[in-house]
Amino acid sequence: MENYLDTFIDNLIGSIPNLLTALTIFIVSAYFARLLSRLVARVLSARDAPLGVTRLLADLIRVTVTTFGVITALQRFFDVTAFLAGLGIIGFTIGFALQDVMKNFASGVILLIQQPFHVGDSIGVTDFDGVVQAIDLRSTEIRASDGRIVILPNASVLAGPIVNYSRADRRLVEVPVQVGRGTNTETARVTVLEAIRGVPGSIADPAPMAGFSNFHDSSLELNALFWIDTAQTNPVAAKDAALSRIKEALDARGIEIPYPVRTVYMHTHN
Repeated sequence: MENYLDTFIDNLIGSIPNLLTALTIFIVSAYFARLLSRLVARVLSARDAPLGVTRLLADLIRVTVTTFGVITALQRFFDVTAFLAGLGIIGFTIGFALQDVMKNFASGVILLIQQPFHVGDSIGVTDFDGVVQAIDLRSTEIRASDGRIVILPNASVLAGPIVNYSRADRRLVEVPVQVGRGTNTETARVTVLEAIRGVPGSIADPAPMAGFSNFHDSSLELNALFWIDTAQTNPVAAKDAALSRIKEALDARGIEIPYPVRTVYMHTHN
């Protein structure tokens, strides 16, 4: 019994350095986990990320760093390789089964950090144009231009081009116009330019442009281009106003807007 007690005391004394080292590793990892968690929460809050998402990511980072610290501390006493290998197999199995969920989760985190759009922004993504209604860790919800509510997986949103219309303070509007082949091209060009300069919300710099681009069977095609301030108008309203003003200006100058002409031959059989 005395030998057993002496051996226990010797082993305890001999393990004191490992205990101190393990305790130091745990304390440092816990402190670093807390510090990193607060830093992530502060960054996400500055980017106006949802409170629930901010807390979730902060807690996830704190638990992950702390777990690595505990494993490193335990390594001072026994080999945790087999234990980690078992965790790796389990993690791989779970990850494979939930790969789509994890992919959407990771994409959601990237969207919330990079913030290519916010709730209320008008965007175009994966063949849908609409206004963002909600963003969470799995999906993005938008109200399409035709009124439909579309819920898109975040992985699909992040995989393709994202067009943010709300961030564009200027938009280019193009209006195609056709005039008769016999029209004086300079007169038509000047007439169209004068008309689009008066479109509500249009801006003078960059300057409006008008140029002929193609021949048709009975007409010449002229393209009018002008920039608008999106805070004052939108492309649909601006194009509508431009077409009305161009039509009135061309009529006032007596410039014909031709209709397609078709020749029909009639054959009679005696």
